[in-house]
Amino acid sequence: MIASEVKNAIKGRTILITGGTGSFGNTVVGKLLDLNPKRIVIFSRDEKKQHDMRNKFDNPILRFVIGDVRDIESVRKVTQGIDYVFHAAALKQVPTCEFFPLEAIKTNVIGAYNVISGAVENKVKKVVVLSTDKAVYPINTIGLSKAMMEKVMIAESRDVADNTKKSTVLCGVRYGNVLYTRGSVIPYFVSLIKQNKKLSVTSLGMTRFLLPLTDAVELVFFALLSGKNGYMYVRKSPACTLETLAKALCEIFKYEKGYAEVGLRAGEKMHETLVTQEEMLRSIDAGDYYKIPPESQGLDYNKYFLKGNRTEEKRVKKLTSENTTRLNVEQTINLLMRLPEIKQELKGLKD
Repeated sequence: MIASEVKNAIKGRTILITGGTGSFGNTVVGKLLDLNPKRIVIFSRDEKKQHDMRNKFDNPILRFVIGDVRDIESVRKVTQGIDYVFHAAALKQVPTCEFFPLEAIKTNVIGAYNVISGAVENKVKKVVVLSTDKAVYPINTIGLSKAMMEKVMIAESRDVADNTKKSTVLCGVRYGNVLYTRGSVIPYFVSLIKQNKKLSVTSLGMTRFLLPLTDAVELVFFALLSGKNGYMYVRKSPACTLETLAKALCEIFKYEKGYAEVGLRAGEKMHETLVTQEEMLRSIDAGDYYKIPPESQGLDYNKYFLKGNRTEEKRVKKLTSENTTRLNVEQTINLLMRLPEIKQELKGLKD
């Protein structure tokens, strides 16, 4: 990605980030402020997080709006005068969504539809929705709700394409485990180290993708520049086993208590998938990324039921955390040491 292209796309524009007080929002705002946007609007429900973020950045081009993506009227209002939307608002914790599935549907599916509808109504130029590897072959509520969000985006993109009065481009990104985001495994392991407890590893052979937040932001910028209606964009990512991750953290922090296997939790997969085998048949390899065009049946039911697209018979593999580039302990340490949060934790120990 060419930095000048991103800067030209952002300069003088107004960007809305839903759920903007989270890990993604804080990171992308830091990047956006260097690109001279006209305004950045943070839309979320939590006034405490907005207060903290306002103090952290202390920048007049940031505007903080209290509201909920579930409320269509507040979404319609906040999307007025917006050029680009990064839709990050979601319920993301596996246990939370398992315990309260209807709440996940209200936020992750209906909330996404509200954001898309408000954006199209107010002629926003582009919407990038943020999805997860859990949406691929989903087995838990967060995955199911995010998969439905993707389907809603794709369906609405078809409607936009068929309507000459609508011009908003709708697309999405999908990424795996983003390192050191709130509620993810690395800060949990670090908290156990601070408590002088063994690291609780669900399954030693379980694999997870490893993606620094900065790379997740790069993926969103790639979609902003290249995004086409209905497309999903995926960044290729390495992975490691949870045992490798635990060993790497024990070495980084010189932690001698080690780790213990405790067994799979409800709703967890042994391996995550970023691109299905079926999607691979139509995916476009773009170097560091995969571009996944939407299936193109449209609203022609005869075409949907009676016809299909003939494809060459070729062996394709789904992209999973089991078959992607697998990092060893040393490589995982090198990746983790790039994280500012790890550097900060180590500095704190020395101080």
